Amino acid sequence: MTDITTALANKPVEEAIQYLLEQYPGAVAFSTSFGQEDQVIADIIWRHHLPVRVFTLDTGRLFQETYDVMDLTLSRYKQPVEVYYPDTAAVEKLVSEKGPNSFYESVENRKQCCGIRKVVPLNRALEGVKVWITGLRAEQSENRHDMQTLEWDAQRHLYKYNPLIHWGYDEVLDYLTKHNVPYNKLHDKGFVSIGCAPCTRAIEPGEHPRAGRWWWETSHKECGLHG
Repeated sequence: MTDITTALANKPVEEAIQYLLEQYPGAVAFSTSFGQEDQVIADIIWRHHLPVRVFTLDTGRLFQETYDVMDLTLSRYKQPVEVYYPDTAAVEKLVSEKGPNSFYESVENRKQCCGIRKVVPLNRALEGVKVWITGLRAEQSENRHDMQTLEWDAQRHLYKYNPLIHWGYDEVLDYLTKHNVPYNKLHDKGFVSIGCAPCTRAIEPGEHPRAGRWWWETSHKECGLHG
């Protein structure tokens, strides 16, 4: 991994992705939730005609605004985005046994819902992938502070490439403005980190960027995708 890390050092994002594509042809994938960071990466991939497979997870509980920006993105770039859904039988069993809002009742229930709706579909989407590109940034949450640009995901046996890990939020906004990139309009209403509708709220001035995710919990604010 040291050699790859060295090769990626100081490269612009598009050049780093091109290098990874050369090392792992046909095995580089980018997961997008259509948040601001992901829109930056998608624009870089498509602007530079990089043959990266792009996919998203539709949990069945997303905001309409998320579908709106997905639609705008597809219209703008005319590029395919693979959509992965949770297993129907698993969702039916969960809702039949625990109701539609069981995630409010306990951290265990919430992680079960995240597991069914997000983690399992993600693992399916990453089958055969050698490099997983993400939109993570270090300042998004405490557990991401120590993340590196390139990491080894031992659980999934692949490299995780985080091209924006050291970007500041202003850099993200500047890129979106400069290139007129479509973005989720909920960002204009105080939503910083946008996930499923029942589990996401706008944040107040001065609140942590992840405060709007699973706001009723005091637990580690992750869903299992990245930790």
